[in-house]
Amino acid sequence: MPKIVTETTSDVHVEAAKIQQQIKDYLGLRTSDLIFEYNALDGKTKLDLITINPRHSQSFLFHSETGADKVDALRKMWDYVQNYKEKENSYTIQWVTKHDSELHTSYFRAGNILEALEKLYYGRDRNTITVFSVVLNPLS
Repeated sequence: MPKIVTETTSDVHVEAAKIQQQIKDYLGLRTSDLIFEYNALDGKTKLDLITINPRHSQSFLFHSETGADKVDALRKMWDYVQNYKEKENSYTIQWVTKHDSELHTSYFRAGNILEALEKLYYGRDRNTITVFSVVLNPLS
């Protein structure tokens, strides 16, 4: 009689780790510069992919996906990562924090200016950042 193979919890973790590594490698980021944050949302799993800029030590939202579970959300994120440059506009945002006088320049991919600003403000009090400019970059 053939043995029935069932998916174990460790298999899910191995699959998730493989996809996370694919995403890191594809984006060319160090492990310390990329955070996979998972949250339960209406019986599903929401994945926020967060990048950390090592130059000014600020974190920003790269993209969010929602899936049936962790692996499903990761697979959707992997699809997004492979295609986002063709589907979203590029924005340059110049900003400064309340506690720092240095002007910073950050780049975001988003569907519109508001989405780009949401990625900038992700996880922080909006009053801690002053935005000086948001520019839609020309298509290359």
